[in-house]
Amino acid sequence: MTDDFSLPSAPIGAGVLVADLRGSVANNFSATVAELVELVAIPGIAWDAFDATQLDRSAEAVATLIRSTGLEDVQILRVNKDDGTPGGPAVVARKPAAPGYPTVVLYAHHDVQPPADLTLWETEPFTAVEKEGRLFGRGAADDKAGIMAHIGAMRALNEVLGADYGLGVTLFIEGEEEAGSPTFRTFLQTHHELLTGDVIVVADSANWKVGVPALTTSLRGLVDGTVEVRVLDHAVHSGMFGGPILDAPTLLARLIATFHDDCGSVAIEGLATAQDSDLDYPEEIFRSDAAVLDGVQLAGTGTITSRLWSKPALSIIGMDIPSVAMSSNTLLPAARAKISLRLAPGQAPEEAMEALDAHIHKHAPFGARVTFTPGEAGQAFATDTKAPAAQTALWALGESWGVPAVESGMGGSIPFIADLNDMFPDAQILVTGVEDPDSRAHSANESLHLGDFEKAIVAEALMLAAMNTL
Repeated sequence: MTDDFSLPSAPIGAGVLVADLRGSVANNFSATVAELVELVAIPGIAWDAFDATQLDRSAEAVATLIRSTGLEDVQILRVNKDDGTPGGPAVVARKPAAPGYPTVVLYAHHDVQPPADLTLWETEPFTAVEKEGRLFGRGAADDKAGIMAHIGAMRALNEVLGADYGLGVTLFIEGEEEAGSPTFRTFLQTHHELLTGDVIVVADSANWKVGVPALTTSLRGLVDGTVEVRVLDHAVHSGMFGGPILDAPTLLARLIATFHDDCGSVAIEGLATAQDSDLDYPEEIFRSDAAVLDGVQLAGTGTITSRLWSKPALSIIGMDIPSVAMSSNTLLPAARAKISLRLAPGQAPEEAMEALDAHIHKHAPFGARVTFTPGEAGQAFATDTKAPAAQTALWALGESWGVPAVESGMGGSIPFIADLNDMFPDAQILVTGVEDPDSRAHSANESLHLGDFEKAIVAEALMLAAMNTL
């Protein structure tokens, strides 16, 4: 790292050839998309239930792509989980900085979500298909396009500036992000020197909308856990015993109903809210982006952006009860639900977990035995947008798209960013991305807008070129 690191925040002068970088990206874009198609074809899923050899294939493919940029110091690394089993394979590659130049770390992840219900897909999940300017396929947006944005930008820099430019670049392509990054912190500790940089670019977020870029300046935190409601030692016949006894799913539903007030705002005491954003997100556009059905009322109060970015949000993301197909006339003794609680920036996850636990036990219905098992916890994130790296990123995004970049919050969470903050406190962290509101990451029919993908590569090339300017 440099001792005195600063970056320009406005048009960056003759040292950066904007038109040449844009042209280089354009000339190579068809090949970049073709390589992305090949990456999508590899079903690298880091969950235990899936074939681990596909994850290894994915890592090898990424390593080959990185070597094609001229980087020779490319390694596939992993560390063990707490139970001693190996974590997902990460690909790390380095171009050392010349004396006096900064180092930027480019992060993305090569593992993907499972395809889930195949009947919901209009194309084969792992066969990328281009339709109407979008590329469909699992991982096409989240996050294999992030990988190719890094690679495309580096190729443009090599072509325009020459391979001996002074900026140091480290690529860190994780292999288990969609499984919760279980070895992430240990990986950072083990390879701390290898991953140290002045700026860390996390390419795993979204733009404001098609045609309008965004720098993600805040992320909500996250806690989750599982609640079990138990009312009987064993199942009994609903006709013989129903009436005096309410079954466990019914009581679980009554407990879940206490999580929100009549307006749909989260009703758990002790949860914080953050400062509202001034950015307008018209309700009709939000409803379209989120595919809200006609007649369904939106929950909560305040602006749409405040409800998305600066207030808590609670969802039930899974339940253990029999399916309709397997149902019988039985009073079920127990039922479970998994709770996902998004936290406003400034909320300590430990406090939120305690508040959730207290609420659950306080509202145990009809004296049922209620057990809460805490799960994952992740810190929120906020960017110092006046910092040099953020100013340079905003300039590069606006220059590439031709419209000013939005400083956008994100309702989702990237818990590992808290680990990056802890392990590299002097680094400036930027959260960028290639997705848009219709990318449907984690859902069926995930897709990437190819026009904005090209602009994202140009923007990153411009940003890196700016960082190379002394």
